[in-house]
Amino acid sequence: MLDSHQLPQRNSRAGSLLRLAVLLGVAVVSFVAARLLPFSSEATDVSPPTFQQPIVARGDLAEDEAATIELFRRNAQCVVHVATREIDQLVGSEEISEGAGSGFIWDRKGHIVTNNHVVDDSFQIHVILPGGTVWPATLVGRAPSKDLAVLKIEAPADLLVPVQAGTSSNLQVGQKVFAIGNPFGLDRTLTTGVISALDREIDSYQVHEGTETNRKIGGVIQTDAAINPGNSGGPILDSAGQLIGVSTAIYSVSGASSGVGFAIPVDTVRRFVPELIAHGKIVRPTIGVRLSSDRTSAGANTTTDGGVLIKHVDETSAAARAGLRGTRVVIGRRGDSHVQFGDMIVQADENEIRNLNDWYSFLASRKPGDEIAITIVRGPFSTAETRKTVKVVLESPTDL
Repeated sequence: MLDSHQLPQRNSRAGSLLRLAVLLGVAVVSFVAARLLPFSSEATDVSPPTFQQPIVARGDLAEDEAATIELFRRNAQCVVHVATREIDQLVGSEEISEGAGSGFIWDRKGHIVTNNHVVDDSFQIHVILPGGTVWPATLVGRAPSKDLAVLKIEAPADLLVPVQAGTSSNLQVGQKVFAIGNPFGLDRTLTTGVISALDREIDSYQVHEGTETNRKIGGVIQTDAAINPGNSGGPILDSAGQLIGVSTAIYSVSGASSGVGFAIPVDTVRRFVPELIAHGKIVRPTIGVRLSSDRTSAGANTTTDGGVLIKHVDETSAAARAGLRGTRVVIGRRGDSHVQFGDMIVQADENEIRNLNDWYSFLASRKPGDEIAITIVRGPFSTAETRKTVKVVLESPTDL
């Protein structure tokens, strides 16, 4: 019979032998692993390499680089992001869509200049300043024929850095230009290029007296600086950092920049923005007539090379005092009637008038109080007897 006090002693010896066997096994496995995997310890070595590529100081920036950086630093504070919401009329429903464009600060009173097409048909407009603050904006005035619009925000003057306006009268092809805007919603993006051409014409849509007219914007600047969706309304600057144009359109099949962009010249902006702020629209002088559409004028024209048909003459207008006639219906003795076309305007001062665009472009170059010479053709045939030139003093519109 075994002594109960001896069992623990036997178990203790067995445990010691087991622990010794385990230790010997671990030692054998470690030895084998070290022999079979001699590089395993190096794989986990995280010590730094003995050689590092040195960082070489690049030196000063090139002069033109430093100038571009300084130009952007000064003018980026003038550029804003314009966010809009509008209602799209769908078949049987309406849908609210969002748009985005660019603009720039005109003065410390909170006036913002952008493109008309950026805010056209919008029921809600917000302006995001460079610091990220968002301000509701009201539409002060717009000029579809120039693709210009002026907004107003009630932001503190110390947050508003107006752009420095230059002139577009002495620009030359090859000059460097800099565009700042928000392409694809990417705030304050700078692109560079040159003036590719001057005095281009681009289309502008307008409704005048209920008639759709394909007006032309003249004197437009062409540039190869990248202008993309979202750049519209942003400034185009010269190398002095002065505003010389407003990004407005691109020529592209894909809708992205193709190296052919257009900008409204700053001389046009300087002329019409004050009128938009004061009156909400361009104050174009008038002679007191209503004109027919180009289609109607062409139908009434038999021998002249273009012209604009006078539809109606206001009784107390400068045109009436000059003896100009509008179109009217003549009733014969037997009660029959026929249309007697009015005078056809074919020339204003030294400018040939072939269509409505020619006429409105001419008026845009004049102001109320200017005396002009208008040449008209009265009757279906253009002869020495039917051509007549009259002097007319331009008047201010009566609906201001």
